[in-house]
Amino acid sequence: MQISHRKKILIMVALTLLVAAAYTLFGLRFSNPRLLNYQLSKRIPKLIVIALTAFSIGSASIVFQSVINNTIVTPCLLGMDALYTLVHTLVYFFAGAASILVTKRQLAFAVDLVIMAVVSVIIYSYIFRKTGSNVLYVILIGTVLTSFFGSLQSTITRIMDPSSYETLLTTLVASFDNANTSLIFFSIIVLAAIALFFKKDLRLLDLLTLGKDKAVNLGVDYDKSIRRLLLAVTLYMTVATALVGPLAFLGLIIANLSRQLMQTYRHSYLIATSVLFGMIVLFAGQFLVERIFSYNLPVSVFITTGGGIYFLYLLLAKRKPY
Repeated sequence: MQISHRKKILIMVALTLLVAAAYTLFGLRFSNPRLLNYQLSKRIPKLIVIALTAFSIGSASIVFQSVINNTIVTPCLLGMDALYTLVHTLVYFFAGAASILVTKRQLAFAVDLVIMAVVSVIIYSYIFRKTGSNVLYVILIGTVLTSFFGSLQSTITRIMDPSSYETLLTTLVASFDNANTSLIFFSIIVLAAIALFFKKDLRLLDLLTLGKDKAVNLGVDYDKSIRRLLLAVTLYMTVATALVGPLAFLGLIIANLSRQLMQTYRHSYLIATSVLFGMIVLFAGQFLVERIFSYNLPVSVFITTGGGIYFLYLLLAKRKPY
């Protein structure tokens, strides 16, 4: 008997809560109240950061794949990861590792968010106008910009101060241990504002995937909706990257797992499942980082390795998009 979509989501919710509980409760010293409070004060904020990251990347990945009409692409093709790396490198190069833009994490997060959002909006708005809202050109130019940003960053690191470069390296690797928990409230506000602002466009996703001609016949302003949705994807990825760092392959993994599990065109189910898969992957990855590898490896190592293998599987399997 086939399981309904709602039951699948309920199972995913239960599994997510189970993995989250395992990560939170494993190794807690209940006999020592002070140590218990300390452990919970470290783990609970990480749970919230993981949930925010999974929500951002999971939602953005499903939307991006649907807009591009390709299930083996990720939002990192827009160049957000490379732009984040370049922005951080420029801050360290011109201001120094001891500047207020580095030591004040709230200010650093705000700078990352504003610069990345403004640059991406300007670039992609201009590209859309020049290419007549052709998303394939956007992907091509995004790939070129990724190489361009990466080349600039590599050049700057060769001439910057060695001590600043050593400090910079720790911020360029995605890690929930380095995430500033004081940014949680601000991140929630930003993500909620983005979701509310683009709520109408997100509801049109089911129609947009029918194709431009059919969507236009149904009364949808196709080009405008596509532009707004790509802007939403960019902003979601900006928040996630500025919060924990680049997690390039996470979107590929959780979006395709969601599509394979749900096998539906309904994006409300796909996005919810993608977010839940993101939480499970990140909870499990962080558990391995802390309990098995004793913080010697960042969670991005497992995601990159697993994502690369999964990407090859998707290419070889040649699965059709749902």
